[in-house]
Amino acid sequence: MPLGAFSFTTGFLIGFGACLALAGVGAIYAYRRVVLLERRTRHAERLAELGTLTGGLAHEIKNPLSTVQLNLQLLAEDLTPDNPAYTRVVNRINVVQRETSRLRDILDDFLRYAGKLELDRHPTDLNELLQDLYDFFTPQAQHQRVRLRLRSNPNGAIRAPVDPKLIKQAVLNLMLNALQAMPEGGELILGASHDEDRACIDVIDTGKGISPDAIDKIFQAYYSTKKGGTGLGLAMAQRIVQEHGGQITVKSEPGKGTNFTLRLPIR
Repeated sequence: MPLGAFSFTTGFLIGFGACLALAGVGAIYAYRRVVLLERRTRHAERLAELGTLTGGLAHEIKNPLSTVQLNLQLLAEDLTPDNPAYTRVVNRINVVQRETSRLRDILDDFLRYAGKLELDRHPTDLNELLQDLYDFFTPQAQHQRVRLRLRSNPNGAIRAPVDPKLIKQAVLNLMLNALQAMPEGGELILGASHDEDRACIDVIDTGKGISPDAIDKIFQAYYSTKKGGTGLGLAMAQRIVQEHGGQITVKSEPGKGTNFTLRLPIR
């Protein structure tokens, strides 16, 4: 065989083998991707089924709970002050009523968190959205000796396609969390800004801050370091932001305060 033909054949075989190898690698990658997508699909289906079951269970619990509350109220009305045990029984009824009310609140929070979010998006000026929250929240902040500040944006309107009701809920959850972090008073700052192709909302407080070991846990459902907290406020805020295709981040320094930032797509 001539040398040229031999070289051509060898080169052809090497090239063909390289193509087969690349094809094999591509096939393995595609197979693994299909398997991964199937696992994710099954996982999503299980989560959806679990959400339906737990949501139904919560509704079923609320029905007898309402009956318990109504009968406690009727029982309290039947008692008369001339009964020797009146004070003791009324106090116990009040305790049970408070606990049943707290349980209803927990169930309501859970149903909101576990339920499907339907976004009603339309272009919204985030400065106006924060102004509404500022006006609404100022009396509560003043009552707890917290100074509420609205940081103006020099670039004018900041518009993003969001569901204003849900974004207000997310920011309000962060504001309530900040208020709880400042029992002795402090300062709470709201502000909107641009960050490349994203709109940002900052919620900054001068509270006690978050310890480094808790930073990675605060968005977990039912994780709470506060007495009486349901542990769903921050988890719900994160879910709302993620449903918008955005993300929520936090920077905190113990003893100095915390800065939550919501980053939302502008397009």
